[in-house]
Amino acid sequence: MKLEKEIHQAKFKTPYQKLVVNLIYSGNWVNFSTNKLLKEYKLTPQQFNVLRILKGQYPKPAPIFTITERMLDKMSNASRLVEKLRQKGYVERTECGEDRRRVDVIITEEGIQKLDEISSIVAGFEDEIKANLTPEEAKTLNNLLDKMRGGEENEG
Repeated sequence: MKLEKEIHQAKFKTPYQKLVVNLIYSGNWVNFSTNKLLKEYKLTPQQFNVLRILKGQYPKPAPIFTITERMLDKMSNASRLVEKLRQKGYVERTECGEDRRRVDVIITEEGIQKLDEISSIVAGFEDEIKANLTPEEAKTLNNLLDKMRGGEENEG
């Protein structure tokens, strides 16, 4: 649906103003949809992101600073998120022997199972997007978003 109709605004001052509003609106739409999917599993999108990062590292542990670097939401407190996931049994934390300030985190088997279960549900949300965008359109949109943030265009 067109942005103008969604937010009941007939026109914008510039195409760039519309782009900013459209990005905020679309980001909130994705966040709302993701929150709704994850709520059933008692996880936040940030916790889900940490589990995905840890599964990508598996079987190697990841220090907190690596998790923080890779997180989508840079305002999140990775240590607090890891602690919540530890309480749920999805991750384990260990102090590094060489540097006691460093904490290594690894996803547990239970965490992997939960992530696999949730990932199939999230794939259903991606199917909604696939219904509206071709693979080529998705690549183009990805390239344009990367370019907008000052990155180079790429093929992925």
